[in-house]
Amino acid sequence: MASTVSDNDAVLSANLEFYRAFTTRDMGAMSALWAEEVPVLCTHPGWTPLSGRDEVLRSWRNILANPEAPHVACHDDRAVLYGDMAIVLCEEELDTGHLTVTNIFHREGGRWRMVHHQASQIVMRSRER
Repeated sequence: MASTVSDNDAVLSANLEFYRAFTTRDMGAMSALWAEEVPVLCTHPGWTPLSGRDEVLRSWRNILANPEAPHVACHDDRAVLYGDMAIVLCEEELDTGHLTVTNIFHREGGRWRMVHHQASQIVMRSRER
């Protein structure tokens, strides 16, 4: 089993691959990131929750095919690992504002694959930031 440091780096790399697929509108790369062996979930900002790989990937196919889809940049990403599960908290920067994001990954076939993505608008920041 890989060390915690390399697992942390691998999870953050998988998270960046998700944003690279989003930015480049690469549906093949997006599909390859999502888990196949465990259930997946996704809640896009303002949407009702989506459940199941087919439904989640259909939503991404529609988003990535839309020329009006937002351009997004990820920053302040940090990972917390729980064995074969990892949670990445980060922010998405869009032309219209910032979103706070939870991306959850599961180790599947030796790779970190996404099982959950949820993005929500940031309404107010704490003074500590």
